[in-house]
This record gives sequence, C-alpha cells and structure tokens, in this order.
Amino acid sequence: MKEVIMDALIDTFKIVPFLFVAFLIMEFIEHKFNKKGKDKIKKAGKLGPLFGSLLGAVPQCGFSAMATNLYATRIITVGTLIAIYLSTSDEMLPILVSEGASAGVIFKFLIIKIIIGMVCGFVIDFILRKKHKNDNYEIEDFCEKEHCHCSHGIITSSLKHTVNITIFILIVNLILNAGMHYFGEEKIGEIFLKDNLFAPFISSLVGLIPNCAASVVLTELYLGGAISFASCLAGLLTGSGVALALLFKVNKNKKENVKIIVTLYLIGALSGVIAELIARLV
Repeated sequence: MKEVIMDALIDTFKIVPFLFVAFLIMEFIEHKFNKKGKDKIKKAGKLGPLFGSLLGAVPQCGFSAMATNLYATRIITVGTLIAIYLSTSDEMLPILVSEGASAGVIFKFLIIKIIIGMVCGFVIDFILRKKHKNDNYEIEDFCEKEHCHCSHGIITSSLKHTVNITIFILIVNLILNAGMHYFGEEKIGEIFLKDNLFAPFISSLVGLIPNCAASVVLTELYLGGAISFASCLAGLLTGSGVALALLFKVNKNKKENVKIIVTLYLIGALSGVIAELIARLV
C-alpha cells in the first residue's frame, strides 16, 4: 500500500508546475476572448455550429455554461448548443499537456471533437429548423455563478484550478494505482470493456457526469492504457463540465433537456464505435 501511495504522490505532484502554466495560459485566453466569443456566438445565426464548435474547443470553464444560458433564452439554436457541448474539452487538454502527451494525440482529439460538433450541429439545425429570437436578454456570467472565481485575476484563478485538479488527480491516481495493484490493468479494462466494440457506450455514460471528474478520469484512463482512444473520445464528446446540470436549472422544458442529453449520448457513443471500427480496419 505504501508503494501505491508513493507512486500516486509522485505521479501527481510532478505535473503540478505544468498544470499551473497550462491554466495560467488558459485563464489569459478566457479573459481576453470570452466577451468576444460570446458576441460572435450570439451574432452567428445559421453559422452558429461553426463558431460554436471552434470556440467550445477553447479550454476554459465559460463557453459551455454560457451557451447553456444563451440557449435557454433561445439566442442560439439547439444545434449550436450541442456543437459547443461536443467540442468542449474541459480538463482534457491541461492533463494531456501536463502528462506529456504527443502533439499528434492532442490535436487529434481536438480536431475530431470540433468536426463532429460542427457537423452534428448543422445537421440538427437543418432537421429541426428551429426559429429562435435574437432579443436583448442580458446573460449572467455562469463561470462566476458556479464559483470559478475567474474574476479574481488570472493568477488566483489558475492557482485555484491547479489546486482543485491536483487534489482530484491525486485521488484518481490513488484509486487507479490501487486498482492496477490489486486487480491489474486487465481487470480495469474489463470494467470499461477495453477492446470491445461497445466500450464507447460505457465511457459516454461517464462523460455525462456534470463535473470535471469525467474528463479527468477518462483522460487518465486513456493515458494509463486502460481504455482505447475511441472510448476516451466517446466520453470526452459527451462531457461538458457543469453545463448539463445548468441546463436543467435554466431551461424549464425538462423533456427537451432529456432529448438534448440523449442526443449528446448517442452522438458520443456512436462516434466512438465508428472510431473503433476505423482503428481496427487501418
């Protein structure tokens, strides 16, 4: 057990400086481009899924939550909302960067998520052809509402994010290391149906957890070899942080919310299955 704890501590704290630098850069991006990004999404109209998928990929806490509020007031379409949800990277990027993942792997995740979000967003809007109002409703800052404290300055915010994620990664590493030690990598892989064509259906469910926990767990499992790229992709497609919880808070049409989540789940799971099939054929 001592070895498990020491390994978890070493694996966690050696990435802390990289996490802080990554969050510092991301907080700077958010503070510089959040207002411009919101205005672009609001003015995008029929091109909403295009701008939404691109802006959603920016690794920060604001866009998916902001988009949820914009959708609740029908300033953006459901296609734009889902495009942003699908492209949102949450904690995936800082973990991949801090763990030393190759640029090829990082860009593959980002590009695929952006393309899937964009295409699915346009298709959904085309099928539904929903008309939405472009009124002057003032949008609350959900990042502040969810206690991200992004307005306290980029250093304070970066430190807060780094501490929170470090604690969580430590917990995840302890659990994973203990699991690997007592059950072995094969057993962990069996739980997530590793190398099974239907594994993405499991990871997509994990991705729906309305918390950064989902992206942290999935990314760590992928880096540890417990799940495939396709399974990780499926879960990261459905993961959009606290946005799904906020959806039920701000959008009163609960049936509509359920349909959005089911659609998100099916897109994530089926995309993962397709990615798995392609990987087996290549």
